[in-house]
Amino acid sequence: MSADTGAGEENTSCCASCGNAEVDDIKLKDCNDCKSVRYCGDKCQREHRPNQVQDCEKRATELRDEILFTQPESSHLGDCPICCLPLSPDIQKSTLMPCCSNIICNGCDYANLIRELKGSLELKCAFCRHPRISDEELELNLMKRVEANDSAAMCQIGGYRRNEGDYVTAFQHYSKAAELGDAHAHYLLTQMYYNGEGVKKDEKKEVYHLERAAIGGNPDARYDLGIAEWHKCRHARAVKHFIIAAKLGHDDYCEL
Repeated sequence: MSADTGAGEENTSCCASCGNAEVDDIKLKDCNDCKSVRYCGDKCQREHRPNQVQDCEKRATELRDEILFTQPESSHLGDCPICCLPLSPDIQKSTLMPCCSNIICNGCDYANLIRELKGSLELKCAFCRHPRISDEELELNLMKRVEANDSAAMCQIGGYRRNEGDYVTAFQHYSKAAELGDAHAHYLLTQMYYNGEGVKKDEKKEVYHLERAAIGGNPDARYDLGIAEWHKCRHARAVKHFIIAAKLGHDDYCEL
């Protein structure tokens, strides 16, 4: 017996396949894809799948778009931990402190440097006050941060390896950082899948990581998604991406 009640009227208090109500000894679980119907077990879900597949795929697409087109509160860089102003998407306007892996704006870094030079003080990190690390100690300290599961340090080390042509090691660092939820790492993985660096070219994985980066607040990833949709003549979706990117500080869309 099927518990179908008509499109848009699913009864989530009983199994969509057999009709068993949720009671103490029967626990229902949501459909893994659409979340709009519930089942008392895997067997019921498999049996009901042919009746639900179209509605399920439609609802899964809607849920995906709801997440994809939600405006992030800030870019993936967040705010400068010193002045609390939003960090610019332009990476040339901020500095990664290798001692603590905090990213601070160049203004705060410069102000701290001027204060120390004028007062003949020891040069220290503007945030954690650790003595400035020499170029010789830079990578060693970053590796310590990598061992502590610091995703920013992983991306930095991955960048070093990538510039050296060691794409496999770079991919490993980026992948680990992405597993920790780093939006910038997802964007870097997009580039590697696009170029086939250290991995085979894979458009599906490229798009997956691009979307994860965009959802995480990376304005470059959001802009790239807009360009991809524009080229597919899906202009309404492209404009949504461009608007989100603009609110995150990306302004290249103005050139279109």
